[in-house]
Amino acid sequence: MKGFLQQLFDYNFYCNKKIIEQCSGLDHVPDNCIRLFSHILNAHHIWNHRMLGIPTEFGVWDEHELSKWEDIHYENQRTSFEIVSNTDTFEKRVEYENSQGRSFSNDIKDILFHIINHSTHHRGQIMMELRNSGIAPEPLDYVHYKR
Repeated sequence: MKGFLQQLFDYNFYCNKKIIEQCSGLDHVPDNCIRLFSHILNAHHIWNHRMLGIPTEFGVWDEHELSKWEDIHYENQRTSFEIVSNTDTFEKRVEYENSQGRSFSNDIKDILFHIINHSTHHRGQIMMELRNSGIAPEPLDYVHYKR
């Protein structure tokens, strides 16, 4: 489990870096790309902090300047790698409140997988937004990454 999760976070790191690089090379980044990628960063941060039981610094839909994306992304990934590396049992339950204040609990393994899946979902939306703006997005399929 640990090795597989580390591979998934490597993939997540790679894909987010590709989005950051592509957006950094544009004269104008579509507003919805900024909104969606900021959301990816925020959600990753929030889930990491829930697992660690510490307060979050970001709201779900806070927007970040492109110049800050790489630092936030790196910190999110570093924290997730620490969580994966230091977790003895991935079935441990994490109690948390969502952004509406409702209480829930999930296994660490499910939260970690959710971070990856959530990021993939919104990267797909970003890629469509880029394509609709006349920009060919980088291929980010998992199989392309593994080649």
